[in-house]
Amino acid sequence: MRIIDLRSDTVTLPTEEMRKAMANAEVGDDVYGEDPTVKKLEEKAAQIMGKEAGLFVPTGTMGNQIAVMTHTKRGDEIILEEKAHIFYYEVGGIAALSGVQARTLKGYYGALDPSEVEKSIRTGDIHEPRTSLICLENTHNKAGGTVIPLEIMKQIKEIGEKYNIPIHLDGARIFNAATALRVDVKEIAKYADSVMFCLSKGLCAPVGSMLVGTKEWIERARRNRKRLGGGMRQAGILAAAGLIALEKMPDRLKEDHENARFLAEGLKEIPGIKVDMASIQTNIVFMDYEETGLTPDSFIAGLKKRGIKVNPGYPLVRMVTHLGINRDDINYTLQAIKEIVQGG
Repeated sequence: MRIIDLRSDTVTLPTEEMRKAMANAEVGDDVYGEDPTVKKLEEKAAQIMGKEAGLFVPTGTMGNQIAVMTHTKRGDEIILEEKAHIFYYEVGGIAALSGVQARTLKGYYGALDPSEVEKSIRTGDIHEPRTSLICLENTHNKAGGTVIPLEIMKQIKEIGEKYNIPIHLDGARIFNAATALRVDVKEIAKYADSVMFCLSKGLCAPVGSMLVGTKEWIERARRNRKRLGGGMRQAGILAAAGLIALEKMPDRLKEDHENARFLAEGLKEIPGIKVDMASIQTNIVFMDYEETGLTPDSFIAGLKKRGIKVNPGYPLVRMVTHLGINRDDINYTLQAIKEIVQGG
């Protein structure tokens, strides 16, 4: 059966060039700081983001949690958007691991209102927790892969500097944001003190994410990585694929964005299907099928029967374009949904 996997860009497979690089990677023990390929990846990641140093971590979630641990103290409060990945999808890690609480604010397509951020900062009352970190997410997953405007990031960075509060950017898909904004990733990363970004989503590496910041901060983050069990040994085998991801894959993300818009345009023409076209900015599409009258079980089962994989949801289903999805796959998907909606 034909399989079209739209669940996430995490399902991307490493390219043949990545596989060869992994097989031939020069390696050493990274916990001892002796893996040359990991070192090269960390240096390149930092340079690309305009930061002093980098740290290779197994996952984006671990990278975000290390960032929170390194920026905060137990009992602190952090500010983030109400559906931010760090708050919504990381298993309560900020509380369980760092002992901090969340001050969540409603965003507009994932972007926080700088004035609301400033109003939410705690400034010294002994009854209140200390605000020690502001977290942003660009692109914003739950908002539909939307991009935070640079002016908003700039204003929030200035607020952070005013109150001596660092900014952490969950930039899991920061290269998608840069592609949409038509800027170098440095232009986004400069408004954050630390940045996490994934190698294993649209960039197609099989494993790994990066954390970047100042040299001093990364050294403290390295200790927290070890505390969380993220210190790996001959990790250069993985880092080799990460280097190819950084060198070769960002330029092709534009194709994913074009495919996502093509998918969204087709979906909104199907009776009963709604798509918020303002949210179609990168490679994520949320479709609302409530008005079709189909139950979640029948709709998802109809897709599965035709070999189309999505994460179950109601009334919204998320679809993500990536290297494994081409225009023919999208046409097939659109035809399948038409048939399902029509009762076929």
